[in-house]
Amino acid sequence: MLDQTLLPLSLYHKAKQLVWDPRDIDLAQDVRDWQRMDERERDIIVRLSAQFLGGEVAVTHDLTPLLAAIRRQGGLLEEEMFLTTQLFEESKHVEWFERWWNAMGAPQSPALSAPYRQLFEVELPAALSRLLHDDSPRAQVEAMATYHIIIEGVLAETGYHGYARALRDHGLMPGTVRGMELVQRDEARHIAYGLYALGRLLRGEPALWDALMARLNALLPLALDIVSETFAPYYGDHIPFGLDPAEFVAYAGEQFDHRLSVLERDR
Repeated sequence: MLDQTLLPLSLYHKAKQLVWDPRDIDLAQDVRDWQRMDERERDIIVRLSAQFLGGEVAVTHDLTPLLAAIRRQGGLLEEEMFLTTQLFEESKHVEWFERWWNAMGAPQSPALSAPYRQLFEVELPAALSRLLHDDSPRAQVEAMATYHIIIEGVLAETGYHGYARALRDHGLMPGTVRGMELVQRDEARHIAYGLYALGRLLRGEPALWDALMARLNALLPLALDIVSETFAPYYGDHIPFGLDPAEFVAYAGEQFDHRLSVLERDR
């Protein structure tokens, strides 16, 4: 019954093999490093972590309609099976960031920017909840463009780069670095599935390419604004860890170009 050659089933098997538990990550050294960091260094890590925690909660809330839409299409059991692992992993990521937040004794979450709220509180739930009553290929393309390409493929990937440059490159907070590597490993599978499913939909209806590009072009500026505004409190002053905002905006653009090139190649 199952087609073992399909990518979603391969990703499902990888998800089984690579299960990890946020409770197993040792944060003792991270707490010591955190206590030695200055206020501005802690502030930028808190700002980044607040964005991730809010994002993981949002996608955990909003993913289920995609699974329902795939189910109603019929004949895509392998994709349904993979999406059950994605649901589990998004919940696990919420657990990870909540555990990290509590372990560090981080302060109250900073106010999230208007572009962030627009993407996660308006665009994401609207695109995914639409699938509850409209499971058309166009609706699926716009939902996956929002979720798998912009949120996971551009914004989250840029965030991982931020943790790496701030912490890994300075030999700080090894548990946090490891946790983020594991989250990124999970979400690499999510992105791979999104590209696969988008490719399937676009090959079925090539005219949907215009809808895809319209959605991506509408949301990419929001993602780039979120990246830029992460550094807004530090413009004109020393940025913690020697981070360069221009590097991260460029990195986000590169991630977008990479995802788009994959889709163009598969058209």
